[in-house]
Amino acid sequence: MRYPIVCMLLFFSATISAQVPEDAIRYSWYNQFGTARNMAIGGAAGSLGGDITSVFVNPAGIGFYKTTEFVITPSVFNTKSGADYRNVNTREKRGGFGLGTTGMVWGSVSRRNPQNSSAFSIAINEVANFNNKTGYGALNNYSSFSEQFAEEFARSGYSINDVLNSNSPLPYTAAVGLYTYLIDTVTQDGNLIVKAAPEYLLDSGYALKQQYTHSTGGGIYDLSFAYGANIKDKLYWGITVGIPLIFYRSNMQYSEEDTSSNAFNHFKSFSYNDRFSTNGIGLNIKLGAIYKPMEHLRIGLAVHTPSYLFLTDTHTAELGTVLETPSGQTESFQVNSEIFTNNQEGEAKYTQSAPWKVILSGAFVFREVENVRKQRGFITADIEYVRHTASRFSSDNEAPTADEKAYYKSLNNVIKNYYKGAFNFRVGGEMKFNTIMARLGFGFYGNPYKDAALKASQVLLSGGLGYRNKGYFVDLAYVHRVKKDVSFPYRLEDRANTFASLKQTSGNVVVTVGMKF
Repeated sequence: MRYPIVCMLLFFSATISAQVPEDAIRYSWYNQFGTARNMAIGGAAGSLGGDITSVFVNPAGIGFYKTTEFVITPSVFNTKSGADYRNVNTREKRGGFGLGTTGMVWGSVSRRNPQNSSAFSIAINEVANFNNKTGYGALNNYSSFSEQFAEEFARSGYSINDVLNSNSPLPYTAAVGLYTYLIDTVTQDGNLIVKAAPEYLLDSGYALKQQYTHSTGGGIYDLSFAYGANIKDKLYWGITVGIPLIFYRSNMQYSEEDTSSNAFNHFKSFSYNDRFSTNGIGLNIKLGAIYKPMEHLRIGLAVHTPSYLFLTDTHTAELGTVLETPSGQTESFQVNSEIFTNNQEGEAKYTQSAPWKVILSGAFVFREVENVRKQRGFITADIEYVRHTASRFSSDNEAPTADEKAYYKSLNNVIKNYYKGAFNFRVGGEMKFNTIMARLGFGFYGNPYKDAALKASQVLLSGGLGYRNKGYFVDLAYVHRVKKDVSFPYRLEDRANTFASLKQTSGNVVVTVGMKF
């Protein structure tokens, strides 16, 4: 499948971050996290209320509170990842800890009208967990990772001297490629062209042994302040001001080797290591309402504004090559990108707006009465629409240069053409047996990619138990997730790109402990 992505979008300058399309969806395509109760019912919290997770879904839900509550939600997960790259399958395992919705709600009843109440909440939630490891490899006689460096340099208009200096415009790619002779200028048919060393091997019909490993860590933590109000136990409304905290770490290792026994095809091997991190802070607002047309029926609507993020990237790359000389001997070269960024890590500051979303939900409560101890259960469902195409990048400079403006405009156009809006569905239920509750849930998160060849989805199956007695409660949930996605080890402009199909299964055990007072 060919993706007409301008090469400058993949890697640009030391002052502009090296975004690729996946950076846009990192902060929008993830399943919902929350308390164990919320996770056990599939995350369908849009119209229920009475759970602190409402702060992050539909803040009108905290309008149900009339007392004070404190909760803490630790979790542990185990992930198994599989990749199919050029018909070769690989497996990886990873585990870790997380923090679900944790915080306090202060609720109070109106003195003038006992049917009216209001509540305020401060809570933090791990919105997304980036702890993951993906690895795959195979033989490839079709293309090479190094060709993207050659394309970039050939189209850049820069000279070799422009690129190989201490303030290089292409420090992580063409600069390290030229320094180690992974790419070079050659005369072919009377024309001066840029060629990557592995191309000589591909031109001869041989295959490259490719290996890709990508480890990521960190997460998104949303610190939120919410207010909710109840009008006559009929209409509930709320607002949340969220402060997302972004911590992302990436370590990508990629290598290619000559599979032939020919010592005269210019190339033996190379190894590329890319270390990248993003840290930042943002702001978003969530608005919501819940209406009870009948005592047992609840209808909810929530709108989440885009998250406006102020981000800082740090970036370092290393490249080592082993090349074959005309005499059949090998010669090695090694370089760190910091010699092209004034002997320090490259840094870029920019802003990003993550997409807005709308959530429509409904719930049916069995024996809906004011005394929740007499309620016997509920079924609930959410339909969520996320406009992934709305992600936008822009410069954080007060006076961005013409190059920066052109770069971000092109990048945003790529995102607009690469992604689409997607629907997510969540459904769940609970049955109550005096002080014990049993819960089940299901969630489905739709494909964010426009191209039909890119298969992606997330399916969640969940269940759990809860115990409530005399103001204390403990909830336990297990969530089984199956995620399908794609991974591009590199992208080229002049041909269809090869990619890996990913399948990840994970088990997440979530515990919430809380008390009312």
